[in-house]
Amino acid sequence: MIPFDYIDNDSDLIKLVEQYQQAKLLVLDTEFVRTRTYYANLGLIQAYDGVTLALIDPVAIHDLSPFWQLLSNPQITKLLHSCSEDLEVFAHYGQCQPAPLFDSQIAASLCNMGHGLGYAKLVQACLDVEIDKGESRTDWMKRPLSDAQLNYAANDVSYLYNLYPQLVEKLQESKRLSWLLEEGERITEGRLSPANADEAYLKVKNAYQLLPKQLACLKVLAKWRLEKAVSRNLALGFVLKDHALIALAKKQPTNLAALNNLVDLTEHEKRYHGKEIVRLIEHVDYTQLPEPLDVIALKSGYKAAFKNVKTLLTGVSEEQQVPMEFIGSKRLIHEFMVWLFNNKQGQLPLLKTGWRAQVINGAIDGVHFNG
Repeated sequence: MIPFDYIDNDSDLIKLVEQYQQAKLLVLDTEFVRTRTYYANLGLIQAYDGVTLALIDPVAIHDLSPFWQLLSNPQITKLLHSCSEDLEVFAHYGQCQPAPLFDSQIAASLCNMGHGLGYAKLVQACLDVEIDKGESRTDWMKRPLSDAQLNYAANDVSYLYNLYPQLVEKLQESKRLSWLLEEGERITEGRLSPANADEAYLKVKNAYQLLPKQLACLKVLAKWRLEKAVSRNLALGFVLKDHALIALAKKQPTNLAALNNLVDLTEHEKRYHGKEIVRLIEHVDYTQLPEPLDVIALKSGYKAAFKNVKTLLTGVSEEQQVPMEFIGSKRLIHEFMVWLFNNKQGQLPLLKTGWRAQVINGAIDGVHFNG
């Protein structure tokens, strides 16, 4: 059993943070429950500076602000593993992001240890320790937490602290530590900005199929769904699923009888939201229609140009020994294709910035695509 301090009151948290403020490295992890909710329900925060391993109880503590302020201290490296969901938690509950950030999963990719390497496999590779992940799907909101839960949570940050020197050494040897820190800055960007409800319709699956008037309706409905989800802390799909929004935008029922004929909504959704949806559709403004969604992936020449970029980046990946999924994922290649299609106007794609631009070194500059 790894010794730890259980922090469940404001005064102990303040003392802990005072100590942590002197650290050079702080390992972090969070445990949460997220099934039907828009925001994760935060059940536990783990932290370790190499001296004191603390399990911080956010359910019991009234004021976590000292801890959130700690995450912004630029003198302390924050070490996490595969931290995208942790970053969401920090943004929602603390309105902060950890900086500088060292993500050990990204580090493993840059060290050519494998892309998307899970925590247990990374611990096995670096420390030759097999860890038990049996509590990973447990209920972290229940109190009291069991000894098994607490030990599981403590292990997560303890092992991460111990494997950190190996990752740093590998990154320094390959001169990629700066790449790692650059990635840390990138993945925290924009997370403190609230979701733009007016653009929520752009993320609805198959929205590109709709005509401008249908898009105008979808824009209103998607905004309503997002605002409803946030206010009720309910996952988007538990308000209304994407295919239901598309059906409503296509049919645009202006009375309950027409809405009730739609098979894409459940009976519960019709009863619970029907009147409100009809009222929203009745008041859609069709005087300023959204632009049709131009799906460049369907345009002539896209597949050939995409394949060309992928082939070129595969060569770079093999030469640099960086996983292809990391240096040039499908999303990053598509972003580059959009930039090409727009005559290289607007924000530079990630493939043309930072360490990626450095290692790609113009290999994809000869690719052309204008649809």
